[in-house]
Amino acid sequence: MGTAYIVDAVRTAGGRRNGRLSGIHAVDLAAISLNAILARSDFDPQAVEDVIMGCVGQVGEQSMHVGRNAVLASNLPLKTPAVTIDRQCGSSQQAVQFAAQAVMSGTQDIVIAAGVESMSRVPMGTAMLRDKGAQPWPESVLGRFGVPEFSQFNGAEMIARKWGFDRDRIDAFGLDSHRRGAAATAAGAFSREIVPVEITLPDGSKDIHLSDEGIRYDASLEGMAGVKPLFEEGVVTAATASQITDGSSAALIVSERALAEHGLTPLARIVNLTVTAGDPVIMLEEPLFATDRALARAGLRIDDIDLYEVNEAFAPVPMAWLEHTGADPARLNVNGGGIALGHPLGATGTKLLATLAHALRARGKKYGLQTMCEGGGIANVTIIEAL
Repeated sequence: MGTAYIVDAVRTAGGRRNGRLSGIHAVDLAAISLNAILARSDFDPQAVEDVIMGCVGQVGEQSMHVGRNAVLASNLPLKTPAVTIDRQCGSSQQAVQFAAQAVMSGTQDIVIAAGVESMSRVPMGTAMLRDKGAQPWPESVLGRFGVPEFSQFNGAEMIARKWGFDRDRIDAFGLDSHRRGAAATAAGAFSREIVPVEITLPDGSKDIHLSDEGIRYDASLEGMAGVKPLFEEGVVTAATASQITDGSSAALIVSERALAEHGLTPLARIVNLTVTAGDPVIMLEEPLFATDRALARAGLRIDDIDLYEVNEAFAPVPMAWLEHTGADPARLNVNGGGIALGHPLGATGTKLLATLAHALRARGKKYGLQTMCEGGGIANVTIIEAL
């Protein structure tokens, strides 16, 4: 089995709902990250053998194969194939894993894994809500689990109760995400991963979008405590959940042969690819168990991992992950997470990979682990080694 290398990974800075990126069509937003990968790596675009695009809301502007449409909007040759995949929040992390598998198997040598989500233009749940009578789960499924629906919001509260997290602890975690995101932005920690996006302002003037729009630089515990919980008597609020975000991201995954043939310098190599599934009711807890499996398969301990990116879909998820694994909180989401930086669904997988790979390089560290909870009780884990 061959080795898969990450040559580069990029992302747009997150745009808030109806914010600075909301005027850009989702296809054009995806093309921005594809073009950045091409521009930053000096090789012939004709060598790209596939584009694997993650996207959750495959409806409206993101319908009719957003991955192929993004290729057509980009500087890639028209002959470049593409596929659009949906593993819910892990869609572009799975894109990375599919790309790596193609390279490791020797089937392909150069693949771009990418993701996009314009949550302003294609709101979450649009695919289901457009048909009011649509029900994605038949009674055969709902009856099996004894629930009227599967809900990530319920899952977040269930995890908080199971692990004994009270409102104060959860709010403190959310505040820390904003503080880390603010500090990282001020220190220029995202300068290698964020690609500039030209936007048109309401007055018609032009500007360059370079900073994550969702960071609250004035966040405080008092302010967070004033946000109503998602459920009466609940402990999770909008302030401790990931922000609705517009964005795209991409990573260049290549073989050892491609490195030599095209004179490319790797940023990292992929050590382990894992995906598991579990309870669809609590839903968001699977990253804990997927991490156990990934570490065992890689022959590593949690203490061997220098940095962790655990998606902050809801604060209780990474909090439970820390408790379960015994990981060092100082190594977790060191530049902030989805609570501050946003979670553009299908784009988040390659977004987190970009943050992780560049953070390892900047800090002179070796191993990084990325994981996230996904709809249906699924979780991906990717372990990389910085080079």
